[in-house]
Amino acid sequence: MAIIAISRGTFSGGEALARRLAERLGYQCISREVILQAAWGYGVPAEELTAAMEKPPWLWERLFGERAAYLTFVRAALCEHARGGKVVYHGHLGHLLLPGISHVIGVRAIADMEFRIKAAMQQQNLAREDAIAYIEKVDKERRLWTRLLYDVEWDDPSLYDVVLNLSRMRLATACEMVAHMTEQEEFKPTPESVKAMQDLTLHSRVLAALVKDFRTRGADLRVTADDGIVTITGTTQLPAVVDLVPSVVRQVEGVKEVRSEVTTVIPVPFAGI
Repeated sequence: MAIIAISRGTFSGGEALARRLAERLGYQCISREVILQAAWGYGVPAEELTAAMEKPPWLWERLFGERAAYLTFVRAALCEHARGGKVVYHGHLGHLLLPGISHVIGVRAIADMEFRIKAAMQQQNLAREDAIAYIEKVDKERRLWTRLLYDVEWDDPSLYDVVLNLSRMRLATACEMVAHMTEQEEFKPTPESVKAMQDLTLHSRVLAALVKDFRTRGADLRVTADDGIVTITGTTQLPAVVDLVPSVVRQVEGVKEVRSEVTTVIPVPFAGI
């Protein structure tokens, strides 16, 4: 079954679309619970992880290592939910966390500003001026987050399979359009796309395990997974980590074989003037 990832602007109706679509298709609808599962599964307090994901982009730039670790946990949790299909995920560019999977349908939910202002005023009990300020603030931060995380523009239509203007159509219409897409051959799972999802899930599990373990967290590691065969490349300044990496990876569910090509690098002393 297809995986549907809905990227939504604030108060654009994307969450309502996700819930309706999940009910229509009999799919699971997920968003914040992915964050919480990531926290529970990797030993990060849910409040801390949620707060970190909501930090202003300028602060994330200063805390790059923390951000990368948390994003690794979120991707791993999303993969666990999505690997069997029949999932509607609504959030911010969730489909970019699942690259190379042809049965992922990337949906962008948009609405005109007046629609969004009215929704913010009703849902958050805001004055009109406060609603406008809030929407503009969140839009700016999400645009910066997208550039920082993925080096793309979040409103680039080429990133999505379909863009739906929910101020121009009923939810029922939008829902049927996406539901119809799930029935088309180009969005149905294939042996190749299922394998790609399995490999991505294992890749994410392994990388999350390496990031979670304090002994391997600081190493510069890259992971590839292919039918249960996991290859680790990269460098570390600690010789002990070279032997630790395979032992950490072997404990991950789904790993059949580990091929480690991690090497030790000696830091070059800084020559002061």
